[in-house]
Amino acid sequence: MVWDFHTEPEFQEDLDWIRDVVVNEIEPLDLVQSQLSVEAWQRATEPIKQRVKDRGLWAAHLDRDLGGQGMGQLRLALMHEILGRTRSATILFGNQAPDSGNSELLAVGANDEQKQRWLWPLLDGKLRSCFALTEPEVSGSDPTTLTTTAVLDGDTYVINGRKWFASNAAHADFIIAMVVTNPDAGPYDRASMLVVERDTPGLRILRDVGTMDHPWPGPGDRHAGGHAELEFTDCRVPRENLIGEPGSGFTLAQKRLSGGRIHHAMRWIGQSRRAFDMMCERAVSRTVHGRPLGNKQFIQDFIAESRTEIDAARLLTLHTAWHWDTYGPEQTRVQIAQVKYWGARVLYNVIDRSIQVHGAMGFSTDLPLEAMYRLARNYRISDGADEVHKSFIARNVLKGYAAVEGYPTEHVPTRRASAEQQFAEYLDLATANE
Repeated sequence: MVWDFHTEPEFQEDLDWIRDVVVNEIEPLDLVQSQLSVEAWQRATEPIKQRVKDRGLWAAHLDRDLGGQGMGQLRLALMHEILGRTRSATILFGNQAPDSGNSELLAVGANDEQKQRWLWPLLDGKLRSCFALTEPEVSGSDPTTLTTTAVLDGDTYVINGRKWFASNAAHADFIIAMVVTNPDAGPYDRASMLVVERDTPGLRILRDVGTMDHPWPGPGDRHAGGHAELEFTDCRVPRENLIGEPGSGFTLAQKRLSGGRIHHAMRWIGQSRRAFDMMCERAVSRTVHGRPLGNKQFIQDFIAESRTEIDAARLLTLHTAWHWDTYGPEQTRVQIAQVKYWGARVLYNVIDRSIQVHGAMGFSTDLPLEAMYRLARNYRISDGADEVHKSFIARNVLKGYAAVEGYPTEHVPTRRASAEQQFAEYLDLATANE
């Protein structure tokens, strides 16, 4: 058995190139994004996108036969670790949410005609998409309780219901909505995925829901679609807009979410490292009572805890990516749940400590930490709350254990009695020699 943490030189060159583009071009662009019109932003970013495509790094999350680069989860994880430093990087590399997850869903569930219509333009960056799952009246952690319905009427589905936190809806060209098409089926066979194109009669974007990340009103900013509340009222979509088979919504949703959680976790590592670097720079630069902050044991504890948590989260996530590449997504569900909740916790903790070390400046908008902090809090809820993932992990771990009657397996007196029988001849000899 060989344990190897080596990255092959050819791909390391790609990673070095990605880091240079992210740090020296995309991060500076992010600082002036709010001052640019949509058209100016497109002019500024198109050359970067083209260079990414020329390098063979665009939309790297899919296999080659599905329109991607066929990297596998491990290489993709290393790539996302760098892209996670700043919000726009994933967009300029064709890996942004929710488009990346929707393209994975379409890649595995759509037929050839649907791929021509939605997948290939989405991968090429010519279309933007939205994923509508969560509803305001039912638990987002239990999608078996969905109430939005789609009733087949001839050659069309008629959708009625309400969704919210539908990411990017304000800017999306189409929405993939998870709706109940088979109400009499089992809880995991009731829902389906339907594509609803923009401006379809009966679809209304009611508002963008204000969040800690996007607290302002209105339909998102000029560059991001926000998280919209949608209303479907007798909204008719063609039958051919159904992705996969009726009732396959849960299967498709898992395929969509699982890989994305690995990508998220590695982006959180990149963001954590950025916050950690800021913390350490502050620790060696700021003095209190004539001594650097880094000499204080409280600050040393922050640094030690953060460094160890980041390294542990990174190794856990890379192992999960390797496990996916080796054994497949179905056999990696527990590991995916682990990295989702643990990575989100580490990100939140490291940013929080970095703010504390920076004091009032860390709380202000003079540093990116406050924006990072607001966004990080979301990740302990989105794509499944921490508690859901922990429960799933525990249930699956416990399947590997069997109940025992009487004393526990490690009961010392019982084990000693058994050991005495096993080694009786030696014990008798020892007694005779006393």
